[in-house]
Amino acid sequence: MSGHSKWATTKHQKAAKDAKRGKLFAKLIKNIEVAAKQGGGDPEGNPTLWDAIYKAKKSSVPNDNIDRAVKRGSGAEAGGADWQTIMYEGYAPGGVAILIECLTDNRNRAAAEVRTALSRNGGSLADPGSVAYIFNRKGVVIVPKGAKSEDDILEVVLDAGAEEVNDNGDSWEIISEATDVIAVRSALQDAGIDFDSAEASFVPNLQVPLDLDGAKKMIRVVDALEDSDDVQNVFANGDIPDDVLAQLDDED
Repeated sequence: MSGHSKWATTKHQKAAKDAKRGKLFAKLIKNIEVAAKQGGGDPEGNPTLWDAIYKAKKSSVPNDNIDRAVKRGSGAEAGGADWQTIMYEGYAPGGVAILIECLTDNRNRAAAEVRTALSRNGGSLADPGSVAYIFNRKGVVIVPKGAKSEDDILEVVLDAGAEEVNDNGDSWEIISEATDVIAVRSALQDAGIDFDSAEASFVPNLQVPLDLDGAKKMIRVVDALEDSDDVQNVFANGDIPDDVLAQLDDED
């Protein structure tokens, strides 16, 4: 789930530790295969592949799995699937807009799983174009908090194209144009600043504040969608305020 709030970061961290680790690994491996297929198997000449590998290593995907995914994607080894990217649009309860990015080798199965996940949890599919306008394609880099302040981070990334730095609790979220994400990532590397991920993402330009009940309903829909092997990313414009986030944490 990517909503670009403190909750989004908290949920991302939990996902890396919970029982869905196998599903997370599979999705990261898919990203590597697709990147290698589209831009070749050399990460030095394929920035998208470099970022996909980096993110996988950050999530503790074994190096052997990564190497095999690169070979399958680049054609150096047999067994690569014909992955297709499909975007679906929908709503969670309370009018929360959702973009669902699928990476699948079976369009019919992906559509059925998305429709079922939404309908069983109070959501619904939306017509193409009715939700997408709420989101902008942006570069998003996540930097864990350490000794560096927001001003320190800004000083490094501003000339590389960063537009803003958001405080996500225990990490900094750097937003840029999607085309500048590699420059931002490179500026951090040159400055010796560690980061968790750097990728093009969908960021909502309008957010819907949620109360506890609304937050639970959105999370239920997002969890159901993310449980599908065909769903790669879910982006939502529901915003969970700090006090509601604290209540959710207390209930976990």
